[in-house]
Amino acid sequence: MSHKTIEIGWKAPANIALIKYWGKREEQLPENGSLSITLDRSVTTTRISFREKINETDELSLEYYFHGQRHPAFEGKILKLLHRLKLEMPFISYYQMVITSENNFPHSAGIASSASSMAALALCLTSMEEQVSGSKMSKDDFYRRASGIARLGSGSASRSVYGGVVTWGEIPFMANSSDYFATPYPLKKQSRLHQIRDIILVVSTTEKPIPSSTGHAMMVDHPYREGRRVQAKSNLAKMTTAIEADNFRLIAEIAENEALSLHALLMTSLPAGLLLQPNTLGILAEIKLFRESTGMDLFFTIDAGPNVHLIYYEEQREQVVPFVQERLLPYCENGLWIDDKIGTGPLLITPEIVH
Repeated sequence: MSHKTIEIGWKAPANIALIKYWGKREEQLPENGSLSITLDRSVTTTRISFREKINETDELSLEYYFHGQRHPAFEGKILKLLHRLKLEMPFISYYQMVITSENNFPHSAGIASSASSMAALALCLTSMEEQVSGSKMSKDDFYRRASGIARLGSGSASRSVYGGVVTWGEIPFMANSSDYFATPYPLKKQSRLHQIRDIILVVSTTEKPIPSSTGHAMMVDHPYREGRRVQAKSNLAKMTTAIEADNFRLIAEIAENEALSLHALLMTSLPAGLLLQPNTLGILAEIKLFRESTGMDLFFTIDAGPNVHLIYYEEQREQVVPFVQERLLPYCENGLWIDDKIGTGPLLITPEIVH
């Protein structure tokens, strides 16, 4: 293959967790099980171009570009991941690699850009493994392997390898669940969750002051660590029961409790982590008032950042969008919002020989 440059690309979506993963152990293993909805339009597109090295060496050869610009910080993070993978994917040492990546939504602002970017990269590496080995995996094995690789880069990235509703973590009542990779949740065909829409209200595009990895590390000695494990286990069991029953009110109650608990854990860490902003709280108050006055099935959730996800049903769109435009956009940075919905998962960009 020395005379060929091969390019492989994947688009991978962000996801929004309804049951939050917070706190980790060992090799990116979760302290508790989590459950998320994979989005459709908020995606990272990543391509790997690779060719065999002219001179054999065990050193990794990588250039990383984000939105067309060499990005040393992200490149360092990718190199760290590749070094962790060398034992199980030794072929990465034999190739010169150029990785290009871009998001269609703000990164490092608490909208799961690390999940989509690491999922896209993991899918590219798994496709690259198939390409150089000449051996095709089964569909299940391919995505499970990609999910495990994505987990090493970002825990929540393990879930972005799949579409729909996804769990991650060993869950006693979930068949085939694991701490090492995510598992698609078997959503019933008639479930209303297939109609889920998500409006992301962008309070700030500024890179958040506390990376999620730092927040997870703060849980090691957190006084509420054990309580969080118990809460997450209980909420996950209740959430799956609510999903099976299509009980949207209970789904909403649990999801909002999880979002606020995540930020309560951050704020009671040492040092304290405050990611919510005044406009975040303004949006939450507006959503609660709107729900109380209309009786509509909608709720909020928030990841580790200031931005708010407004979850609702497709059939409510004609009432929800005007509410967002009139009442919520004044709280958003430059009126920025992202119109998204539940998605079907990543998309392969066909491998090709460049030259």
